[in-house]
Formats: sequence, C-alpha cells, structure tokens
Amino acid sequence: MFLELTDHLRCPEDHDEAYLVLLPDRMENRNVESGEIGCPICHRTWRIVDGVLDFGGAPSAERGPSPLEGGAVAALTGLSGPGGYIVLAGPVAIAWEGVAEALPGVQVVAVNPPAEVLPRPGLSVLRAPILPLKRRSMRAVVLAGRWAGARRQVEAAAQVVLPGLRLVAQGEPPAIAGLEVLATAGGWWVATMRG
Repeated sequence: MFLELTDHLRCPEDHDEAYLVLLPDRMENRNVESGEIGCPICHRTWRIVDGVLDFGGAPSAERGPSPLEGGAVAALTGLSGPGGYIVLAGPVAIAWEGVAEALPGVQVVAVNPPAEVLPRPGLSVLRAPILPLKRRSMRAVVLAGRWAGARRQVEAAAQVVLPGLRLVAQGEPPAIAGLEVLATAGGWWVATMRG
C-alpha cells in the first residue's frame, strides 16, 4: 500500500471521519508491505499483509476480464496530468496497468479487485465492505460489477470524488442528490458531483 494513501483513508465504521494511524512493520520504498492501521475513534485495527490492507467484510472477489480496457477507463475519467488517485472498484481493477500507463503519475487504488490483482509500485490494494476513503479525496472513481449495481456503493463513491471530477460506473445511474450525469453509452455512465 502506498504510504501517502494513509492520509486519504477512513474507517469503514459508521462514525465521523478521522485520520487513521499507520504503524508500518516493513516497507519497500514508499510502499507498506506489512503493518497495522488503526482508528482513533472506534479503536479498531486492521493488518496490512503482503501490501494489502484488509478492513474485513469485503464481498468475494469477482472474476473475469475487465469490462473496459485501461485506455478507455482513463478516457472516461477525463483525467489529465499527474498527481492524486484514481479508484478502480471491482473487476475493472484488472485494467489497472493500462490505466496507469494512460495516466502517468496518478496512483491507482484497487478496491476488492479480482484475486490476481496484487499490489505493485503505483497500485494499492484495499479490501473493504465499502469504499474506505475520505470524502472529496479522489480524482476519479470507476465502479464495475457488484460495486456498480449497489446504490450504497455508488453513493459512497459519489462522496469520495473531488467536486467537479468524475464517477464512472456500469449499469443505470441512480437518482442521487447532487449527481449530475454527463453521458450514458454502452452500459456505462459518467457523472460529476455538484458542490
């Protein structure tokens, strides 16, 4: 897990956002290979093992190829320039290498990816029941599979994206206050959050 991602993580429990505290055991360059992360509000702790931060309670990983190629994912997000993070939740995380290639300098965060997607430089892997990320902290979020079909997950993703930037998902866009759908095509939709 990329060390600086810690600043953007939040506890998945239902309470106010707060910083999480990281105690790394082993690091390689700027990546935490093992350690523990904890919440100062509810006092829960989680382990980082082989670079993967597992908050517990994650649905089983969906298998199969990415529904989109990495270049297409990057294009739908509308991102340009380095810096920040893009979230790929569900089976779309298979396309992470193409996304990283199309968006140099942007860190990729895979949430509940297929089992074969493992942490690498430029790729952090999280397992959680809901996006464990702070509000307004990510440059883009892309949802596929079960993640895209669950209203709770779409609402969480809409809160994670920085204002004016994009949320991309499979399926039909739900009616969520502040969610402005920009386009729909081929079973995908692209939206921004107002304010």
